[in-house]
Amino acid sequence: MSSQNDTLRIRSLTASDRAAWQDLWASYLAFYESSVSTEVYDTTFSRLLGDDKRDYSCFVAELEGTLVGLVHFLFHRHCWKIEDTCYLQDLYAHPNVRGRGIGAALIKAVYDAADQAASPSVYWMTQDHNVTARKLYDQIGQLSPFIKYQRP
Repeated sequence: MSSQNDTLRIRSLTASDRAAWQDLWASYLAFYESSVSTEVYDTTFSRLLGDDKRDYSCFVAELEGTLVGLVHFLFHRHCWKIEDTCYLQDLYAHPNVRGRGIGAALIKAVYDAADQAASPSVYWMTQDHNVTARKLYDQIGQLSPFIKYQRP
């Protein structure tokens, strides 16, 4: 999958993207005050490149030959629907390129992948205080009334 906008290209992750992908994902995790082990980086990258339909997929945003953004997403079954639904887990654009449509282009690429997979539902979560991202999400998505709980 590829999309052109000036010099912006949205495409699938490749094996040669490893270092740049890890730098972007590490920055994303740091934003959420989190980190993962080397084993998780290795396993996740391997899964992103694999062909197991249960694993996540990844699109990257490339600007003038440099990776500047990523999105991880997963198709899964839903008890209330026949078709799969799509969960967009991680979306990140480097701070130096924000405001240039990269986040929107990455979300649109996931929307397109969901349409191709006959999966009309795409959902994601963010922190309530992530004001910058929510400005984009309010334009491209619909806020749901659900509140997330998790095991302590």
